[in-house]
Amino acid sequence: MCELLLILVTLCGWLFAGIIERAVGSMEEDMGRPRSSPSLAGGDFALSDAFYFYKKGLESIVDDEVTQRFSSEELASWNLLTRTNQNFHYISLRLTIIWGLGVFVRYCILLPLRVTLAVIGISWLVIGTTLVGFLSDSSVKNWLSELVHLTCYRICARALSATIRYHNRENKPRKGGICVANHTAPIDVVILANDGCYAMVGQVHGGLMGVIQRSMVRSCPHVWFERSEMKDRHTVTSRLRAHVAAKTKLPILIFPEGTCINNTSVMMFKKGSFEVGATISPVAIKYDPRFGDAFWNSSKYNIVSYLLRTMTSWAVVVNVWYLPPMSLQQDGEDAAQFANKVKSAIARQGGLLDLAWDGGLKRGKVKDTLREEQQRMYSSIVLGPIGTDVPQTCGEKASEQ
Repeated sequence: MCELLLILVTLCGWLFAGIIERAVGSMEEDMGRPRSSPSLAGGDFALSDAFYFYKKGLESIVDDEVTQRFSSEELASWNLLTRTNQNFHYISLRLTIIWGLGVFVRYCILLPLRVTLAVIGISWLVIGTTLVGFLSDSSVKNWLSELVHLTCYRICARALSATIRYHNRENKPRKGGICVANHTAPIDVVILANDGCYAMVGQVHGGLMGVIQRSMVRSCPHVWFERSEMKDRHTVTSRLRAHVAAKTKLPILIFPEGTCINNTSVMMFKKGSFEVGATISPVAIKYDPRFGDAFWNSSKYNIVSYLLRTMTSWAVVVNVWYLPPMSLQQDGEDAAQFANKVKSAIARQGGLLDLAWDGGLKRGKVKDTLREEQQRMYSSIVLGPIGTDVPQTCGEKASEQ
C-alpha cells in the first residue's frame, strides 16, 4: 500500500508540474529491483508488477514522445503568429497593434506576391517538364531537364521567402548515389533542389501534388509508388538498384522516415533504401521555428492549405548540412543497423532527437509483434530464465483446465 501511495504522489507531482522526467532504465531494470527479494524471485504475479505499467501509461498520457511529433512544434515564446501558441494571442496592447500590422503585411502584401511567384514556378515546372518529356533520351534532354527543375525550384523558394544556408558543400551527393534526409514537409524537396537536381522517390499523391508528380516523371526518372502495395515496394527496390548502377544518373533523394516529423526529431528509417548497396549521402535539415511553422500535418491539412499557411508566415529559414558519405560495412552490419547509424548522424548534426519509433504510427496502430515482444519480456522477468523446467503460466493452466 505504501508503494502504491508513493507512486500516486509522484505521478500527481508530475501532472501538476507538467513535466515528465523519464527513467533511462529498461523494463528488466525497473521490474528487476522489486523482484530481487526472495518472495518475488519468480513464478508468481505480484501486485507491484502492475506499477511499472501504470507509470508508463500515465507518462504516455501526460507526455507522449511519439504522437507529439506529429503536431506543430510548440515555442516557448510568441512569434507574432497566432497559430504558434494559443496562450500568446494577447499579451499587451502594444504587441496586439504590432501583430495587427504584421497580419496586414503578411496577408495583403507578401501573400499576393508569393502566390504569384508560386503559380509561375509550378506552372513552369508542369509545362517545362512536359515539353522536355517529348524529347528523346540524350544529354540535351538531361541538361534541359536539370535547367527546368533548378529554375522552377528557385522560383518556388522565392515564393516561400526561403533563406537557406548550406554547410559542407564538399559532401554534396554525387551522381549514382542515394541522398537520404530527415523529413519535415514537402518543401524539403524545394530546399534541397535549390542546390542541385535529384531524382525523387516517394508516395503517389492526388490533387495538385499528383499533377506535379506526373509531369516531373516525363522528363526525369523519378520513382513514385503506392504506400499500401507491398508488391510495388519490391519494384521500387529493383528500380533503385538499376538507377544507382548507372553512374551518370542524378542522385536519388529519399526520405526514409516515410512521413513528415515536426522539426524536433528523427524517427525510424525504413531499411529498404539501405539494402541497395549504394553509397549513402546523409543530409540534415533543420528549420528555424521562430519565423514560421514548416511542418506539414498531412492528416489535418491538404497540400494547398499547407502552402497557404506557409506563405503567410514571415519566412522559411533553414540550415542544411551535407554529411560525409557513408557505406554499409562488411563486418556483419545489416541494413537496419546501417539505417540507424545514418539516422543518428543526421540527428546529431541537426540537433534533433533520435527516436527509434516508426513514423507509420502516425497513420496506424502499434504492431502486434511489438506488443507480443513486451509480453515475452515481462514473462521472462516473472518466470526467470526460460529452461526445461519452467512453471506454467496462468494462461497455460487455464487452457489445460
